[in-house]
Amino acid sequence: MSAPDRIRLLLADDHPVVRAGLRAVLETEPGFEVVAEAATAEQAVARAAQPGVDVVLMDLQFGAGMHGSAATAAITARPDAPRVLVLTTYDTDADILAAIEAGATGYLLKDTPPEELAAAVRTAAAGKSTLAPAVALRLMDRMRAPAEALSRRETEVLQLVADGLSNQQISRRLFLSQATVKSHLAHIYTKLAVDSRTAAVAAAIARGLIRR
Repeated sequence: MSAPDRIRLLLADDHPVVRAGLRAVLETEPGFEVVAEAATAEQAVARAAQPGVDVVLMDLQFGAGMHGSAATAAITARPDAPRVLVLTTYDTDADILAAIEAGATGYLLKDTPPEELAAAVRTAAAGKSTLAPAVALRLMDRMRAPAEALSRRETEVLQLVADGLSNQQISRRLFLSQATVKSHLAHIYTKLAVDSRTAAVAAAIARGLIRR
């Protein structure tokens, strides 16, 4: 699949300055057109459902609203959906795995040079994957030692622990039984070689598995 001659972009980020900067950079590229902006993930989902968007540049954090990964999943679930290229400051396993599982075509960090960002947009528009070097390295490390890597669900559970949720609250949030949550925590403790929630959170943050 080749990229279209004209690539129509939707910029989804809750910071107006970031959107303005992206627009300024991307509109200097031949064949690029920023057709819409979204300040919330919900707005991004609604606009992406309309015709005329080829690639969505998606942030992950939108304040108290829908998360960027959830928006990515909603967008990519539709037939003939635009490609979603995540552009964020977060490079933890929890964020990367959630975005890729949600259907993101690529994952870049916001310190990506403009020329690499433009190349990634063209790659995404052509239906091919592109990953920031740091992100690709993290995924390769997971593949090299799969027995030691936290699963997607384990990173999700541990991130909620770090956010201060109890087992009961986590079970409600993730629609799991409390026994299942405890089982996930037991596996996490074994993989991280720790024996408490506090130690697990500290170890995971130190390794870049979850956000602080």
